[in-house]
Amino acid sequence: MALINVAAREIHCKIVYYGPGMCGKTTNLRYIHSQVPKEVKGDLLSIATETERTLFFDFLPLDLGKVRGFQTRFHLYTVPGQVLYERTRVAVLNGADGVVFVADSNKSKMQENVNSLKELAQNITRQNKRFAEFPIVMQYNKRDLPKEVLAPVQTMDHFLGVTRMHWPRVEAVATVGTGVFETLRAISRAVISKL
Repeated sequence: MALINVAAREIHCKIVYYGPGMCGKTTNLRYIHSQVPKEVKGDLLSIATETERTLFFDFLPLDLGKVRGFQTRFHLYTVPGQVLYERTRVAVLNGADGVVFVADSNKSKMQENVNSLKELAQNITRQNKRFAEFPIVMQYNKRDLPKEVLAPVQTMDHFLGVTRMHWPRVEAVATVGTGVFETLRAISRAVISKL
């Protein structure tokens, strides 16, 4: 839920990058952080514990224009993708205004993508939000994989329900920045349209 600071004339929106382990969520945020001018970004924070070796939640406020005279500030987070960290994903997802679902384009990862998306739907619903109306942008990452392991876009659309849910979809190669800012613009527009 967006937080409004009337005194500062700011609206703070939380966007969570969600998806299976090693799909490129943190790579997206690291790329965004590396490209945004210093004067409009905060520090990129990484928090890890002894038991959660790949736990990141990265925080990045971005100024992306005004809504009815209020400065919009986006806070970007990632969740740990490994299956055993569901409780952490639930905690990070709490209060989110929108989600970028990062799907791995490797054919062998399709079931992990589907399972992670189902879990996202359950977690959003548990927060008394309607999944079908929640701002979500799908990012098909790793589109530079060799053709023999690359899942066709139409196959991913089918298994992930993109056409049925009418979600925007972006093809990406986060390691080099392809599609990264296009994804961010799409989720920013979707979140702002719900304000």
